[in-house]
Amino acid sequence: MSIVAKRLSVIKPSPTVALNTKAMELAAAGEDVIGLAAGEPDFDTPENAKEAGIRAIQTGDTKYTAPDGRRELKEAVCRKFKRENGLDYKPEQIIIGAGGKHVLFNAFMATLDPGDEVIIPAPYWTSYPDMVLLAGGTPVIVPCVEEHGFKLQPGDLEKAITDKTKWVIINSPSNPTGAGYNLADMKAITDVLVRHPHVWVLTDDMYEHIAYDGFEFVTPAQVEPRLYERTLTTNGVSKAYAMTGWRIGYAGGPVDVIKAMGKVQSQSTTNPSSISQAAAIEALDGPQDFMKPRAESFRQRRDLVVGMLNQAKGITCRSPEGAFYVYPSCAGTIGKTTPAGKKIESDDDFAAYLLEAEKVVVVPGSAFGLSPYFRISYATSEAKLEEACRRIQRACGALE
Repeated sequence: MSIVAKRLSVIKPSPTVALNTKAMELAAAGEDVIGLAAGEPDFDTPENAKEAGIRAIQTGDTKYTAPDGRRELKEAVCRKFKRENGLDYKPEQIIIGAGGKHVLFNAFMATLDPGDEVIIPAPYWTSYPDMVLLAGGTPVIVPCVEEHGFKLQPGDLEKAITDKTKWVIINSPSNPTGAGYNLADMKAITDVLVRHPHVWVLTDDMYEHIAYDGFEFVTPAQVEPRLYERTLTTNGVSKAYAMTGWRIGYAGGPVDVIKAMGKVQSQSTTNPSSISQAAAIEALDGPQDFMKPRAESFRQRRDLVVGMLNQAKGITCRSPEGAFYVYPSCAGTIGKTTPAGKKIESDDDFAAYLLEAEKVVVVPGSAFGLSPYFRISYATSEAKLEEACRRIQRACGALE
């Protein structure tokens, strides 16, 4: 008899983490592999944030903080929400976690009972459904097709809501598609939610500052103040500030929900690193002018990747509004045969073929709940992206 808990049977390891690990293993073995699976900016943490972390170490700021984060960081988060999103929060409405994923996980653990439903638009970040399942909830997947820009449509949201619905997740710009909800898109969604007062809104705004072509970010509670009291607005420093390894996420919401999340955190991880919190305060309060040049660099890479992928036989690729991912369709390769004689029957097969034939690591769309697609992260150098796209073009050209 296994000692492993039965509840783990309903979830799977993160496929993006697994594929990124595979890429690192191949590279360590001397393979000429190009990994496009990791969702991590290739820029460095801003110097002022790094220096704040170093100062924290040197001055002995290395002790426990409040379990749900130090007040100084909560105040910095409040200033960020007011400055950038027009949202008024007090420190007691803020929680600090060890990364955005940690904050989302605690939210589900603190609020979901068996039978509670969470509406998850697909394609979705791979962790959403599994976190809901671990917390005892039921994921309700709503497909969002490419014809609608991979965005949740008001009518589809309305149909998915039941008396058991507790949350709907809104991720904009999106991982994995880069799709962004503009003001009109978001207003159409919030109009539906206003009519269903038992449904709460959980936002994942992690890619807020990585947007292109004049796209203007908005978040639900900003667009519809009537949703403020039932919205958890979640963000972090990982993507905008290239601080993935520092592990700081945060959320603002109603006091009772924040307290419940803090209770979960107090009996699991307790406080995030005091050093990371010091760096995050400086990141949020310090200069922000580096973000636009970095977003412009990502835009150039997006345009390179979209252009080259659309030249590959059997591939079509939409140009996203934000984040640093593209989600191309490989429908035109399904049914074709590789030079080794294997038939491509799914996006999983296509991703495996790219790895075997050309040593390019991508994530199949099955991991994100919508096929036949695959995700590419273009948060790497233009030279690597160009070479990877040439390999993809070659692999597609070799299919019969």
